[in-house]
Amino acid sequence: MSDAAPPRTDQAVLDDLRARLRAYRRVEGTGTPGWDRGTEHGYLDELLATWAADYDWRPHEERIRALPWQLAGGLRVVHQRAADPAGPAVVLLHGWPDSVLRYERALPLLTDVHVVVPALPGYPFAAPLAARDLSAADMAGLVAAAMAELGYAQYVVSGGDIGRGVATALAAGRPGEVSALHLTDVANSSMLSADRADLDAEERAMLDRMLQWRATEGGYLIEQATKPHTLAVALGDSPAGLAAWIVEKLRSWSDCGGDVESVFSRDEVLTWVTAYWVTGSIGTSFAPYVKRSPGIGRIDVPTVVSQFPGEILHAPRSVVERLFDLRGWQEPTSGGHFAAWEQPAQFVAGVREALAVQRPGGAPGTAR
Repeated sequence: MSDAAPPRTDQAVLDDLRARLRAYRRVEGTGTPGWDRGTEHGYLDELLATWAADYDWRPHEERIRALPWQLAGGLRVVHQRAADPAGPAVVLLHGWPDSVLRYERALPLLTDVHVVVPALPGYPFAAPLAARDLSAADMAGLVAAAMAELGYAQYVVSGGDIGRGVATALAAGRPGEVSALHLTDVANSSMLSADRADLDAEERAMLDRMLQWRATEGGYLIEQATKPHTLAVALGDSPAGLAAWIVEKLRSWSDCGGDVESVFSRDEVLTWVTAYWVTGSIGTSFAPYVKRSPGIGRIDVPTVVSQFPGEILHAPRSVVERLFDLRGWQEPTSGGHFAAWEQPAQFVAGVREALAVQRPGGAPGTAR
């Protein structure tokens, strides 16, 4: 096991977690039961009972620590090397509310290429950094430094959510290093300030969807961006609150048909939540929401977009073509926001198309 692996959790942290779960005080909600107003309390009761009595973090922790971790450029990364040192390299960038675990199922399907999965600053398993207020663009600089230290001069970058912001900042700022992009979602926030009269029919329909989503589902984003410290206390001091906050997103953002455990087993749900608890990273994970990256114009790097049906918001192809040098467009039949976890084979198909269309250039380097 690598010396760079995340440290084992102190037993006192796990004992304290179990004590807090056993002391859970059920809070009454408003209206009728269901998921329409957030996490359904009956499901949460069952989940917390399992977390308190049956769930064991240790085997999951050992599996995570056994990944090929390495420290580079100030980051802790999973660095899965291919047999050929001069083979192509792929960077996989996770989002919120997840971690490198988003790509755990994709790694076995990419053994023929070098794969680097950074634990983004402020997220579970990340190396400690003095800087706390890092935007996605700030993180892009750290990822580039890590790739240079690992010996890669050129690489394909794949990302979603916060990772998409890091990926596009990398491509915009370092087009000589990023040979292709693979994205599972496309940023469209600039449309919110656009003059509606300047938009075509597809763009107006997309703007309407965005406004509707922000009005009904976007409260978390505004709270995390405007009052992160208040929210960090609520979620960082209460495992029940943390579970409610994250599980709601795992359910509503995945292609699960309303049953979150059809995509994440109960143990997997609890592992993703526990990763935030034991690393104390829920508050620090809000940084990219607070410190927004500057706007980016058109990116002329070969780009493949995989739009999974359960993704939060979809962008019309015409819009994507104006923003990127679009070389591939995939519409898988299943999967959602956590596509690499939900449908790893279909996700990897998008990565491989990006590898196929990548811009020729210098040798990717030798993995170190």
